Amino acid sequence: MTQLTGRPILGAPGGPGARPVLSALLAGVRTALLGLCVITVPVLGLWVVTPYADGGAAGALRLVTALWLLGHGAPVLRGAAEAPLSVTPLLLGLLAVGQLSRAAARVAGRPGQGGAAAVWAGYCAVACGVVAQCAGAGEFRARVLPDLVVVALVAGAAVAAGARGRGAVPVVTGLLERALARLPGALRPAGGAVVVRAAGLAAGAGLLAAGGLVVAGAALLAAVSTSGASQVFAGGPAAVAGVLLVSLVLLPNAVLWGAAYALGPGFAAGEGAVVSPVRTVLGPVPEFPLFALFPEPGAGGWRLVVCVLPALAGVVPGLLLGRAAAVGGGRAAGRPGPRRPWPVTATGAAALAVALLVGAGAAALGGLSGGALAAGRMAWLGPVPWWTGLAAAAWVAAVATPTALLARFRFLRAAGGRVPPVPGALAVTTRRGVLLLRARAYRAVTLLSGAPAGTPGTPGSTDGGSGAGGATPGGAAG
Repeated sequence: MTQLTGRPILGAPGGPGARPVLSALLAGVRTALLGLCVITVPVLGLWVVTPYADGGAAGALRLVTALWLLGHGAPVLRGAAEAPLSVTPLLLGLLAVGQLSRAAARVAGRPGQGGAAAVWAGYCAVACGVVAQCAGAGEFRARVLPDLVVVALVAGAAVAAGARGRGAVPVVTGLLERALARLPGALRPAGGAVVVRAAGLAAGAGLLAAGGLVVAGAALLAAVSTSGASQVFAGGPAAVAGVLLVSLVLLPNAVLWGAAYALGPGFAAGEGAVVSPVRTVLGPVPEFPLFALFPEPGAGGWRLVVCVLPALAGVVPGLLLGRAAAVGGGRAAGRPGPRRPWPVTATGAAALAVALLVGAGAAALGGLSGGALAAGRMAWLGPVPWWTGLAAAAWVAAVATPTALLARFRFLRAAGGRVPPVPGALAVTTRRGVLLLRARAYRAVTLLSGAPAGTPGTPGSTDGGSGAGGATPGGAAG
C-alpha cells in the first residue's frame, strides 16, 4: 500500500508523459475556439436584434465560419452562382496569428517534446470542424481541401514563430546580415543589419501613417458631403452596427489601400477601374461605406498633394542611416575593436537595402489586403502587388539616400571627424591631386605678380623661401 501511494499514477505536469502533450493539444483547441467566439458574439448579437433577418441561426453560424476562414486567407464561395470571395479581413488574421504564437510560446517553455506540434494539431482539428460545417449548401460555402491547406499553413507558420521565440523581425535581421555580408568591402556597411532593419520599420510605419491619413481625409470629405449618403444607414440601428463592425474589421485593409493610393499606383476597384492620385476610373461598385470613400472619377488635380506623404516617410530612415554611418553602424555582437564611419558607397548601399526591404513588404501586404468580391469585373479589388512594391522602393530610395548622405556629413562635421568619401588608393590619389593643383596655382599667381626669382616663396628662392618650397609639386608629392 505504501508503494502504491508513494508512486505517482499520472506523470507530473512538467515531466515527460502524455500530460504535457494533452495540455498543448487543448491549448490549440482553446485558441481556435477563442477566435471563433470573437466572431460569433457580435454576429449572433446582430442577428438577434435584427427585426427582419433573412435566415435562422444556422445562417448566422455559417457566416461566422466563413469569416473565420477568410481571416486565415482561405477563400470561400458565395451564393448559388458560387462567386469567389477571397478578401482577407486582416484584423481577424492578425488576431488568429497573434493568439497562436502566444499559445505556442507558452507551451514551448515547458519540458517535454511535441508541444508546438500538439498546439498545431489541436488548432487544425477545430479547423476541420469549421470547414465541415461550412461545406454544405448555403449562402457561403467552403472548399474543403484548399481551405484546410491554407489554414494549416498559416497555423504552422504562427506556431513555429511562437515556439522558437523568433518573430518576423529577428528573421529579417538574420537574412539582412547574410545578404550584406556578401557585398564587396567598399559597399558593405559594418554592423548595418540592425540599422537597416530599424530604418525599414520606420519607413513602413511612415507609409502606414500616410495610408491612415488618406483614409481619415477621405472619411472627413465623405462626412461633410451630402451627395454620398448611403442607403445602408436607413435600415435602423442594427444595420448601422453591422456596417460599422464590418468597416472596423476591414480597417487595416483600407489603410493599406490608402498607402498604395499615396504611393501613386493606387488600387484596382474592379476590372478596368482604378483609383489613384493621377486619375480615377470607376464602374459600378457594391453599396458599402468604405467604397463611398472613393474619390470622384476624373483627373487627380489637387489630390496629387498626397504624394508628399511617402516622401516624408523617407526622411526618418535617412536620418537613422546617416547617424549610423557616422558612428560606424549599430550595436552588433561579435564586432570587437573601434568602429569606423561608413564610406559614402556603403551608406548608399544601406539606403538601397532599406528601399528593397520596404518594397518587398509593401508588395506582400498589398497582395494580402486585396482579393475577389465576385466573379467577372469584381474578381480583384485592392493594390497591384508589384506596382505597389516598386513605388514604395522608389520613394524610399529617392528620399532616404540623399537624406542619409547629408545626415552623415553633418554628423561627421559636428563630431570633428573626417573620412575620405571613397576608400582605398582612390582617396590618396585624389588628395595628392588637390595638393598639386594648389602648388601650381600658387606658382602662377607669384609669376603674374612680377616677383623676382630670389623672392621668398618663388621656385628659385635660396633663402627662407625654402620653407614655402614645400608647396611645390615636389614637396606635395613627398
